[in-house]
Amino acid sequence: MERTFLPRAAGPLLERLLEVFPVVAVMGARQVGKSTLVRHLPALKGYLYLSLDDLDLRLQAEADPRVLLERGDRLILDEVQRVPELLLAIKRSVDEARIPGRFVLTGSAHLLLHAHLGETLAGRAAHLVLWPMTRREQRGLGRAGLWGELLALPLEAWPSFLREARDLREDWRSAVARGGFPVPALLLKDWEERQMWLRAYLQTYLERDVPALRAVENLPELRKLMEALALRSGSLLNQSELARDLGISQPTVHRYLNLLEVSFLLVRLRGYARSRTKRLVKSPKVYLPDPALALYLAGGSPSGAHLETLVLLDLLAFRDAQKNPPGLYYWRTASGQEVDFVLEVGEKLLPVEVKATSRPTPKDAQGLLAFLAEYPEVPGGLLLHGGEEVFPLVDRVVAAPWWAVA
Repeated sequence: MERTFLPRAAGPLLERLLEVFPVVAVMGARQVGKSTLVRHLPALKGYLYLSLDDLDLRLQAEADPRVLLERGDRLILDEVQRVPELLLAIKRSVDEARIPGRFVLTGSAHLLLHAHLGETLAGRAAHLVLWPMTRREQRGLGRAGLWGELLALPLEAWPSFLREARDLREDWRSAVARGGFPVPALLLKDWEERQMWLRAYLQTYLERDVPALRAVENLPELRKLMEALALRSGSLLNQSELARDLGISQPTVHRYLNLLEVSFLLVRLRGYARSRTKRLVKSPKVYLPDPALALYLAGGSPSGAHLETLVLLDLLAFRDAQKNPPGLYYWRTASGQEVDFVLEVGEKLLPVEVKATSRPTPKDAQGLLAFLAEYPEVPGGLLLHGGEEVFPLVDRVVAAPWWAVA
């Protein structure tokens, strides 16, 4: 039985892009719900859906891509990266008649970074990234967290606003173990079943998707690297250290990291910087963007790093559902002061620190206070914790349960 379609935060942006661009590419990791979104979005009703996972269809596309494109006035081409020959035919069709919303492409790799697509469809295609489901998407609300509302409100209004979110209360460990991939999050009942699904997911990725993207000399090496990244979730990336610990050459580690990133199983978060005298560390922080996948690969029990990943996933979904995507960074000084996330929307900044403790103390806000001292124009910061209460923690810092926002 097909499950009920749940709206996604990116849906309104997809509808808007269809009004402007002849080609819209919906990208994201395998099994995040791309096919479900494009098959159920009301704006795509009447489109002919063609999946290039189908061998017969793929053979036809390889033999005569132009004829395939004549099968419908408006087409959804699912997993289009499997047939690069289609891209030139799509370009020719678009150049003959620029019809907004003519083609919707989906893929489990970053299609617009693909050499063929980047060159062939330049100026003709827009891209949209779909991440694993947020908690609010899983509950049918079709959105990410309350980041936009917080940026629009004055600091003194945050506590009363966030206290209204009591109906979304949840233990963060349960949310981490559920993750955001739709099948394990919505259809599987416990961690044992989700581990089975995640094991099969990784096997499919390694044995099917990786060879289609790029030759990998040693699949067990890539699996080892993913496990090492899961154990370092939220840490600064040090490729030399990774290579040394895993016994893999640094060029190979570099190549594997790029492969994971273009298939949306790795997020590199850049450090926030402005033209200030204090030097900021530039190395990116790395995350596996789904908390359940990170937990499975790392083994053990949910930790504060997994709660941080849960919040990051919500921020990524918020960012990539906006017409003008905000900046998303971390902040760290050379002396070690750090803030987990900095959201930049226009001229506004929202620094966010995540702590798993249920009883945050002023010591937990040291990084936020350092950031606010460096950027006095920022009204305040947000400390998300694993407890129940919303309250002013220190001057210009509001503490709130993670579930009140994300």
